Amino acid sequence: MPVDPVVLLAFVPAALALNLTPGADMMFCLGQGLRHGPRAAWAASAGISAGAMAQCAVAGLGLGAVMAALPWAFDLIRWIGVGYLLWLAWQALRAPRNAAEAARAAPRAFRDGFLVNVTNPKVILFVLAFIPQFVDPEQGRVLLQFLVFGFALALGGLAVNGLVGAFASGAGQRAARSPGIARALNCLSAGIFGLLAVRLAVLERS
Repeated sequence: MPVDPVVLLAFVPAALALNLTPGADMMFCLGQGLRHGPRAAWAASAGISAGAMAQCAVAGLGLGAVMAALPWAFDLIRWIGVGYLLWLAWQALRAPRNAAEAARAAPRAFRDGFLVNVTNPKVILFVLAFIPQFVDPEQGRVLLQFLVFGFALALGGLAVNGLVGAFASGAGQRAARSPGIARALNCLSAGIFGLLAVRLAVLERS
């Protein structure tokens, strides 16, 4: 086994505690649940988890350390993320709420969740700070160890963020029966995306 089971048992509760801490991923899934329902919330959560696995693979390959050492690379990815979140906010404001639009929401939510995660350079810096504490270079297969720990982190995030979004979707679907409230939910979703963009824009490298 690439990871000592005892180390993995110590990692899981630490990862779960991090998953339960409210953050950008949780807010993104909440916004998707409010606006599109539970399927979109779970799809967004799955996209975020897939993005986290991609980040862990990059970190395990050593590319994350290169990015962390290059301020321009960090800032380039960060501003791409800011622009994408602002585009999502604009889309939320102008999109109608109807059955056809809701049916197409889940695939887009997965894509958006993935892109929001991989364009947040803070995630890879976090991965570089947190996961190496549990990696044993002497065992070799460092990339595989990163992927095992990343999978545990992504699985916990999938469950927590998906449940948050699905819970929010109940209130969103009940409120959506009123056109005025439906419009307000679109504005709320746009506000969430906008706040996440501002949060990423003012982010500084640790």
